[in-house]
Amino acid sequence: MLATVRKQKVPPAELPSLDQKWTTYENRVEKFQELLESIGGVFVPVQNEQEIADYLKTMPVVQQAKMVVSLIPELLAGNFDLGQVEDPHELEPVDFFLLRGELGVAENSAIWLTDREMKHRIVLFITQHLSMVIRASTIVSNMYEAYQKISVSDRPYGTFHAGPSKTADIEQSLVIGAHGPRSLTVFCLLDT
Repeated sequence: MLATVRKQKVPPAELPSLDQKWTTYENRVEKFQELLESIGGVFVPVQNEQEIADYLKTMPVVQQAKMVVSLIPELLAGNFDLGQVEDPHELEPVDFFLLRGELGVAENSAIWLTDREMKHRIVLFITQHLSMVIRASTIVSNMYEAYQKISVSDRPYGTFHAGPSKTADIEQSLVIGAHGPRSLTVFCLLDT
């Protein structure tokens, strides 16, 4: 069967032009928030980083966390140093992870993350609760604009991350946190 498939010659097709009118949003932050909340995330607009630090202190998932990894220690002191981990299996008990996102995408509420400060990127997917900080000025309308701003060759690893993990594969019952974080909170620093 595979030999038959290999014999079939599919004529080459030209790639579609990317030079077109893409969907844009007058208020990108508002659209980002709308989509993030529709997929189960929490959007927290803030004026400054002190507001983030204060909010983090009130979050039950932070208060109850036994293992906290923070890549923004001035906002939240973690109690586990990601840089000291050699075996990624040691990250299994991470309850809360805080990091900065590089840019956000309004059309799907995705946030671009790289391994710039992350020794083990698995922590993005194994933590129970994830929080990210982005600047409103970095939110673009669509994925086309996002790819114009990022360099995929700049870092060995990059990913767009959106919302808490969820699946409805089994009996069409929605399960949050099935394959990753059970919650995602995005702090958006509004530009003043």
